[in-house]
Amino acid sequence: MGILNVTPDSFSDGGRYTSISLAVEKAIDMEAAGASIIDIGGESTRPGSRPISLEEELLRVLPVIKEIRRHSNIAISIDTSKAEVMEAAVKSGANMVNDVWALRLPNALSMVSSLGVPVCLMHMQATPATMQHHPNYGDVVDEVKHFFDQRINACVKAGIALNNIIIDPGFGFGKSLDNNLCLLKNLAQFETVGRPILVGLSRKSMLGHILNKKVDERTEASVAAALLAVTKGASIVRVHDVAETVDALTIFNALQDVD
Repeated sequence: MGILNVTPDSFSDGGRYTSISLAVEKAIDMEAAGASIIDIGGESTRPGSRPISLEEELLRVLPVIKEIRRHSNIAISIDTSKAEVMEAAVKSGANMVNDVWALRLPNALSMVSSLGVPVCLMHMQATPATMQHHPNYGDVVDEVKHFFDQRINACVKAGIALNNIIIDPGFGFGKSLDNNLCLLKNLAQFETVGRPILVGLSRKSMLGHILNKKVDERTEASVAAALLAVTKGASIVRVHDVAETVDALTIFNALQDVD
């Protein structure tokens, strides 16, 4: 899954793809590099971020979705928590919803149920504005797994097909460095939830804290983290550096075919 943030303030690529032409060019480049899904977000959810209006989010994402769809049949994911954006994005050509709030905001559950598209449910403690103030868990793996059990049950009761649900432990979303490392080390335990696992570790601050490197210096670490996640059960990796990650995973997959 290639990341395409059409925002002025995302932590890594904010402001780089705010024009439609640049955003579409980036999407086409990621597809050529081996991305299977393009994840388009119009509202930053970086730590400390503030929400934007519905109108602003629609203005950011819909023209980009429509223009990508004119040039490509690649799967498009809409990274949003607003039911209205989910609906408009799918009607404009998006194929999937990726929600950091796990469909907990008003009308999101019923909207995804009515749309009938796959959805990724992410775990987040608190809100984007406050999530990194004081993350606190007893057992982070058990608590995140319990959260998914609850949200999956809510989704199924709302009429969302079980085979349309994907889970994301939410690295960096209300987690300390130790919490993030514990989740990655024990990622295979989430296979017991019974749904495909999506992992987003690309360029995140946990890598910067370990290496003492800035955002634009974390490509190699991001590739390593994505590869580790796949070895521990991730089905989808959400990344900025598509070509480099695809190369690493191609080597890994080649080994799986050898007796």
